Amino acid sequence: MSFRPMSFRSASSATCPSDQRFARPHRLGLTLAVCFAALAAAGCQGRGGLGDVTGSIGRSQASQPRTASDWQAERDSWAKRYDANRKDRNAAFHYARALRALDQNAQALAVLQNAVLIHQDDRELLGAYGRSLADNGRFQEADEVLSRAHSPERPDWRILSAQGTVADQLGDHARAQQIYQAALKLAPGEPTVMSNYGLSLALSRHLPEAERVLTEAVASDRADIRVRQNLVLVLGLQGRFGEAEALARRDQSPAEAAATIAYLKRSVSQQNSWELLKGAKGRAKPAGQPAAAQGAAARLGSEPRG
Repeated sequence: MSFRPMSFRSASSATCPSDQRFARPHRLGLTLAVCFAALAAAGCQGRGGLGDVTGSIGRSQASQPRTASDWQAERDSWAKRYDANRKDRNAAFHYARALRALDQNAQALAVLQNAVLIHQDDRELLGAYGRSLADNGRFQEADEVLSRAHSPERPDWRILSAQGTVADQLGDHARAQQIYQAALKLAPGEPTVMSNYGLSLALSRHLPEAERVLTEAVASDRADIRVRQNLVLVLGLQGRFGEAEALARRDQSPAEAAATIAYLKRSVSQQNSWELLKGAKGRAKPAGQPAAAQGAAARLGSEPRG
């Protein structure tokens, strides 16, 4: 399984597929550059696109697909219903969700853009649309849409988590961290939010604090591989490779974990590793990155997919 830091995403019921291709959690091209790429995520961080790290937003609470083939079946099923009636709110929502999970982000955005024009007061759709904008790199627009997806009277921690990942993508880490703290007041101990928060702290070079937050997140019985991979990243950035490898072995074979840590060591040894963070783009694979390390440039943060 490839090592991927958990992407930033908003939270709710996690919908990230769990097979190797989607074991992103977050998608070890691991320098802060990788950390930034993870932040740029993604669902959660994650799935395809900006963090749905924590799951889906809103009222859709049904069990969700886990594998790529499941998502493909989900996509095909909802596509038929959507094609039959493009004003069908549920068809648009679930069809777009499956498209995002399969990284068909441009198509998902088109579906959601049409849906929010028809269902203008649907905050769940607005939240999904905001995350989809972020999936497509339109972070400023995503920030504006997500700000309308909930209200101070009825705050949604999932939306807040998505807003935090977008703020991190825009380079405003101080604001992102304030948003994550607000989300954690609504959902204390939520591991997807804490994972995004920890990565944001790492981007701010507050590595001991990032480790503390991620260690607490990993201790949760709701934490998944993405959260642990993010802690592996932060441990490695501090040069604690033995601890990082021991944790990586919880989800990887000994050979895969060794390859992951070897790549991390090379990345951390680069003198410009912090500058690489600022220039990281999307999910680009650094030259020479071993297969076991692919996916580090996963989507932004942990976010609940939806």
